[in-house]
Amino acid sequence: MTNTSKRPAERGSDDRTNPELSERNPRVVSAVKLHRSASRRKTGLFLAEGANSVAAALDTERVEELFYSSRAAEREHELVATAAALGVRTSLVSERAAEHLGETVTPPGLVAVCRLVDVPLGQVLSGTASARDAVEGAAASARMLAVPVEMSDPGNAGTLIRVADAVGANGVVLAGDSVDPHNGKCVRACAGSLFHVPIARDRDIDAVLTTLRDNGITVLATTARGEVDLDDADELLRTAGESGGTAWLFGNEAHGLDPAVAARADHRIRIPIHGRAESLNLAAAAAICLYADARVRHRP
Repeated sequence: MTNTSKRPAERGSDDRTNPELSERNPRVVSAVKLHRSASRRKTGLFLAEGANSVAAALDTERVEELFYSSRAAEREHELVATAAALGVRTSLVSERAAEHLGETVTPPGLVAVCRLVDVPLGQVLSGTASARDAVEGAAASARMLAVPVEMSDPGNAGTLIRVADAVGANGVVLAGDSVDPHNGKCVRACAGSLFHVPIARDRDIDAVLTTLRDNGITVLATTARGEVDLDDADELLRTAGESGGTAWLFGNEAHGLDPAVAARADHRIRIPIHGRAESLNLAAAAAICLYADARVRHRP
């Protein structure tokens, strides 16, 4: 990993030679406030907790400061050393401070203060969101996007982002009144993928759909009453992948995709259910559809 960004002189200092910071330390107090969305919006920062997320954040050079407990230092000493070598401020904190910084029942004691990852939709579509975040070798004509509409559950959002990363998607677009991807539960569910996949947010669903269509992307809505069965969609997906790419619309966990939104898609796709279940979890449906698309694209 090469750090090319310029950092203030105090960055890169290692507080291991100083007494551990308590939960009352101003820097710790400011970081704890990032558990709240209002503080994240105001500061442009969020917290990434645990080794997977911290490693991914360091790899994409988004970390402002790394807090770690003595127990975490024993387990993850290489990560702490890497952060210091990259010029990131590393700060030893007390176990009590680590509990305040973490959100889990058993905090890992390793928390990074990071810059927000979301970018404008135009950057995702142009493939210029970040050279590090973009899928290596992905052509603009082969774009694959996941577009959850009014997704409210942070765990589902994180799982979907992780799936999008796994299939090689070019981005995730959170449309409508959706969950903040920087929410702690979402960040943990991503397991580092939040830093790999370009993410955009736009509250205007109509504007998102219009922009996708204007960029030559085939919009696919997932719905139980779709006219195209996913098992029969290979040729459709192949054609779309060879042109402007695909954008998969996934509906809200409680109510599914609004019929008016589904009607604006180029095609409505249904996932065949052979058992007695009435429906699928949103993240599960997204995994099935995105992997089906990726399978067609990567088939010789």
